[in-house]
Amino acid sequence: MVSTLRGPLGWALAAGLAIAACGGAGTGGTSPTAAGPKLGSAERPIQLAITPSAEVQRLTATGNVIAAALGKSTGLTWKVSVPTSYAAQIDAICAGQVDVAFIAPLQMTLALDKGCVTPIAAALRKNAEGKLTTTYESQILVRKDSGIKTLADLKGKRFAFTDTISASGYLFPSLLIKQKTGQDPKTFFGGANNITFIGGHPQAALAVYNRQVDGGSMFIDARVKDLQTKELAAGMPSDILDVTEVIDKAGPIPNDGIAIRKDVPTDIAGQIKKALLDYGSTDDGKKNYKDLFGWDGMQEVQANFFDPVREAAKLAGIDVAGEAAKTPRPPATVAPSPSKSP
Repeated sequence: MVSTLRGPLGWALAAGLAIAACGGAGTGGTSPTAAGPKLGSAERPIQLAITPSAEVQRLTATGNVIAAALGKSTGLTWKVSVPTSYAAQIDAICAGQVDVAFIAPLQMTLALDKGCVTPIAAALRKNAEGKLTTTYESQILVRKDSGIKTLADLKGKRFAFTDTISASGYLFPSLLIKQKTGQDPKTFFGGANNITFIGGHPQAALAVYNRQVDGGSMFIDARVKDLQTKELAAGMPSDILDVTEVIDKAGPIPNDGIAIRKDVPTDIAGQIKKALLDYGSTDDGKKNYKDLFGWDGMQEVQANFFDPVREAAKLAGIDVAGEAAKTPRPPATVAPSPSKSP
């Protein structure tokens, strides 16, 4: 029987999900004093990074369409990247290599703790009843023919998480396991060799489908594009809904969102914020945000919107910064110099 994570975390979420519009468009940047290419110029484009939660090719293609529209509306030059990992994305924005990020909730808390970003919006998604919500859930997926019917049946089995700093792909499922079994995931699944960090949510669903693992965690529902219509997500086998099933859920989890690097000059930050929000109200924007991460809208938020994620990490005993530090990084590259120009 499917159940949903409740208890102290649910109470924390109820107390913490106070949504309010950010007071001003700026992020705390100051007027330019340093020489160098203007941020948003061809020589120093606005670097937009997208969390690598799905296939890089698809994220990049949709991201480039969004960036082109933002460039047209702002007159600024944009460049899209999909970092190699969730942790690498935070490294990049804190190092000044990224200016704007579509960012997952646990990443957001890490970046906020480092003092690197200002959140400007969180996603809105429609639930199965068609209601717009500021939260989503994680799911535990298995094959129907596996004989696994409950979370307890996964003890000692092979399991796929997505990324160590994914809220729905690791943090909340880990808390679910701890609260229901009294064990941490490594112990419950019989050792680190039975755990795979597969890199993305569709990849986790496909790993279950293809019998690479016995179970997997991902956002609900990574198999489909729309919870109401059950239209399959890109790349999903036509029979995946018949072959696999959800046996447990965890959440609610504050939705992912958008953050701007803290020292982006206030006037440019205002342009960026307005462009992103305005684009989300257009037909093309709605389609492309939906294609990118399944967003059905956006709402401005303050930093405390993400507090329940930080509380979940404490309850789960997960050191987010420590997990991020253990993530392999790509070779160093020359980064664009942060610009103070308006």
